[in-house]
Amino acid sequence: MIALKLSLIVIGTAIGIFLQAVTTRADDMVGDLAGQALEECERGRAATDRAVRLAHFEQGRMLGEQAVARNERSADAHFSLFCNLGELLRIDGESLTSLFGFRRMMNELDRALELDPAHIDALSAKGTLLVKLPGLLGGDSEKGERILERVVRMAPKAVNARLALAKVRHEQGRHQEALTLASDALAIAQQYKRTTFVSEAKAMLQQLRKVGAPSTTASYAPRF
Repeated sequence: MIALKLSLIVIGTAIGIFLQAVTTRADDMVGDLAGQALEECERGRAATDRAVRLAHFEQGRMLGEQAVARNERSADAHFSLFCNLGELLRIDGESLTSLFGFRRMMNELDRALELDPAHIDALSAKGTLLVKLPGLLGGDSEKGERILERVVRMAPKAVNARLALAKVRHEQGRHQEALTLASDALAIAQQYKRTTFVSEAKAMLQQLRKVGAPSTTASYAPRF
């Protein structure tokens, strides 16, 4: 009887270790898929040819969907899918091409934040969208501004949030704060080799240094 109990304990322990290993491998696979999806999103942003951009975003979308399918409770998986869906929507500019696609994109972002309310990239994207979108599409500039301020406080390396907040400050007439935020964003992007952000930060700084230049004429538009 004692031997039987010991055998059961050993078997139970072995099964537990096996299941933990399987779970770890599954989590690693989801993380890899989400990471690859985000890489495709970044490559698409960096590309200049439309067909190349589209190919990267489509590949990223498929990888993101696979990550979500493997683990629906992965905030990173949902965010990676959101990133590519958002870029596909605005492949030809800032205009939205599909209301259904927009809703799906927002659902992925909201799900990421539901699973991880402190997800820095998702918070940055949410804040940026809230300050950009009209009220009819769920925009709320004050709430978005608060989120962006929170991200800047929480994340010393957050580039996009600083650029989005710099635009808000510029529109509020707080130009020195805007310059500081954009300068910090450029320095961070250069330090960590975030090449796709470097050009955006430079464009923002160029705009801010033009005295009295209206924000509507700027080539810079904060990303998702």
